[in-house]
Amino acid sequence: MRTVSKPFDVTTRAARHFGIAASMALAGALFWLGGGSADAAEIAKPTVVLVHGAFAESASWNGVADRLAQRGFHVVAAANPLRGVQSDAAYVASVLSSIEGPVVLVGHSYGGSVASAAALGDPRVKALVYVAAFAPEKGETAVELSNRFPGSTLASALAPPVKLPEGGAELGIRQEAFRQQFAADVPAKEAARMAVTQRPITEAALGEASSEPAWKRVPSWFIFGTADKNIPAEAHRFMANRAKSNKTIAVQGASHVVMVSHPQAVAQLIIEAADGPAAKP
Repeated sequence: MRTVSKPFDVTTRAARHFGIAASMALAGALFWLGGGSADAAEIAKPTVVLVHGAFAESASWNGVADRLAQRGFHVVAAANPLRGVQSDAAYVASVLSSIEGPVVLVGHSYGGSVASAAALGDPRVKALVYVAAFAPEKGETAVELSNRFPGSTLASALAPPVKLPEGGAELGIRQEAFRQQFAADVPAKEAARMAVTQRPITEAALGEASSEPAWKRVPSWFIFGTADKNIPAEAHRFMANRAKSNKTIAVQGASHVVMVSHPQAVAQLIIEAADGPAAKP
């Protein structure tokens, strides 16, 4: 008996052939426009926004930014004003609002407090990375957290306060004390340059209470140095555990500027965060 193909079967085969052809055409178009599937994967990568802390500036992220760029990430190093937690967070939030697609938000030191507030309520922030950074609970301050555990010697390294014309004062680290206090594992010439270009912070910012933090909803990752003299290692561990960190790295012997002395380790953790789980419900 001869078997006759049903019209449905013919149509299905044709649809399949058409689907294959369309897929091949789309792949060819992507390749023609600039590189095939690799470029499509790069488009899907989140933007990494880096927020520096007190006594540092955007260039402190150079080593990390270079490594992220090599891996195809778009990177923005925000210029943190260092005037107050809420006003600084509002500024960083405005930077985030200008970016399309998902974001990995990274904070160093006081920049962690700013990132914790800036990310609140922004569904595009898929991960928070704390680099030797504060991850405060609502009502906590940077000063209180840094002194909750023994080990911080920052107070003795500060220069005399500089009075501001609008009132209040700002603080910096004495240049001769900068390397020992802030960047002990950074080459002397580079640390001296960092001391000259450091950005001061207002006294009010360090004493300002934090708002509800985003780390309660957004997955977090932590990295810090065990020789941090600004924020004691025990304070870092406490904050990481409280935030239920997805991964915590303690870099043995690293200073407060672990992103300068160990940029590869920091960049790798950011990449892991970019590939990590979605925000908590």
